[in-house]
Amino acid sequence: MRRLVVVDTNVYVSRLLNPLSVPGRAVAKALEEDRLLVSTATLMELQVVLRRPKFAPYIPPGYVESFLEQVLSVAIPIEIHAPIRACRDPRDDKFLEVAVHGRADAIVTGDRDLLELHPFRGIAILTPAEYLERE
Repeated sequence: MRRLVVVDTNVYVSRLLNPLSVPGRAVAKALEEDRLLVSTATLMELQVVLRRPKFAPYIPPGYVESFLEQVLSVAIPIEIHAPIRACRDPRDDKFLEVAVHGRADAIVTGDRDLLELHPFRGIAILTPAEYLERE
């Protein structure tokens, strides 16, 4: 059965910089085996971050656009009906919102502010390595 998963922007960035890294393999697993959940806010952040000039030397031209298309083609958009304010870094609350409103099974992140909340309302918050270990 496909699980519902929220992937943090930092994990996607790692995937683009090094597809064979642990975060890279975690994103590949999420794309192939599970269902990605996104919101307008998480997608906007992903688009902005991946297009930052500092990443351009490390990512082949056109790859960001094709990767974003791949994510969009499989992701399930989630509407956020009520804000959640639970994370030490308020910029990370958007991932909790997607997970809660989308009834996610897990959030995959390398962010300590999110990882410290594990579990959050019954939702696992996992590192990419922990996610890869789950069957």
